[in-house]
Amino acid sequence: MAAPSRSIEPANGRRATLWACAAAAGVIMAAAAGAEHLLRRRLWGISGRPGLWSGSVQSEHNSQYLFDPYTLSHVSHGIIWYGVMWLVGRTLPVRVRIVIAIAIEAVWEVVENTDVVIHRYRAATISLHYFGDSIMNSMDDIIACAAGLIVASVLPARVSVLLLVLLELLLAFWIRDNIALNILMLLHPIRAIQMWQTGA
Repeated sequence: MAAPSRSIEPANGRRATLWACAAAAGVIMAAAAGAEHLLRRRLWGISGRPGLWSGSVQSEHNSQYLFDPYTLSHVSHGIIWYGVMWLVGRTLPVRVRIVIAIAIEAVWEVVENTDVVIHRYRAATISLHYFGDSIMNSMDDIIACAAGLIVASVLPARVSVLLLVLLELLLAFWIRDNIALNILMLLHPIRAIQMWQTGA
């Protein structure tokens, strides 16, 4: 009977670790949702009306419903955070790195929903009608990031990099925005790029 117990214990241990990581991620998301509530973000949209999809990034519903084109950019966040965590914490177990990266993404979601950052987005990027994320949209963004982390953890590094590049190109053609353009316009707005993004 000793041999079977030895083979079962590691599996039980792995299962327990997965549940612990999932619980930690849930606590992190709940904390982020609570912080956003304190920042006066609404659960669903600026009108309080729930919705699944908003396809126009220049609509007042941008980042208010559950999904929008920027959901894909948060999958990219996950791939990027996985690479960063591999560089700085490769001695840590993969699951721990994923939880830490989810915490970083959650912190960003809260910071992104402060008045200072919201005003910066509206002044420097194409997000003229951005009023902050709804709490549900923000939680979905964190889940999308977690999906990117998990994908990056199972794919070869070069495939993950290729997927990241493809997502950036897709968003550039689809909505004329992506992570690279977003960072550039937040830090150093370029009038020509802003005009191209707005279709002027």
